[in-house]
Amino acid sequence: MTIAIIGTGNVGGALATQWARKGHTILLGVRDLASFKGQQLLNNPNTAVLSIQEAVQKATIVLLATPAPMAVEVARSLGDTSGKIIIDSMNIVMNRGPQGYSNTAQAILDNTATRDVVKCFNTTGFNNMQNPVYGDQSLDLFVAGDSKSGKAVAQHLALDAGFAACYDIGGNDKFELMEQFAFFWINLAMFQGQGREIGMKLLKR
Repeated sequence: MTIAIIGTGNVGGALATQWARKGHTILLGVRDLASFKGQQLLNNPNTAVLSIQEAVQKATIVLLATPAPMAVEVARSLGDTSGKIIIDSMNIVMNRGPQGYSNTAQAILDNTATRDVVKCFNTTGFNNMQNPVYGDQSLDLFVAGDSKSGKAVAQHLALDAGFAACYDIGGNDKFELMEQFAFFWINLAMFQGQGREIGMKLLKR
């Protein structure tokens, strides 16, 4: 797959690295080609840097991994997203998000042409994206959205990032639930002192 990554910080950088190692073509979409966070990502295979609109134009998949308050601004900066799948990995934390929205995915839907927007890669820390393995098991991820094609792509990319499974939890009406789940992890890791080296696993019997 050809994946445009908008936001080259911790989350975007971790996923760019994992996916590049799996053979995907990674296009880092940035505002300033000469100076941007995550320049070391260009040392990965199959990775190039382009303007945001050029990266989106050349890609079939777009990952948004910028700060949540910028969701509307970033969505409007993407250019023509017709036919693109957008994966939203952002979270509104402590009410810091796009004005008038309770979740970032809806803000993206309202400000882009595509209807194929899903929320995934938002429910755990970037350290778990760098390494989702705990002992002899790997962590799980979750995805929400009305787009069946978007969810299928996100689930495939979750496996390529090393996660054991990526469970479908429902449609667009579950976007806010996904962000609440993310805050549950943040609460445990940060506010309750468990530390970042924790993760979620769905067990069955």
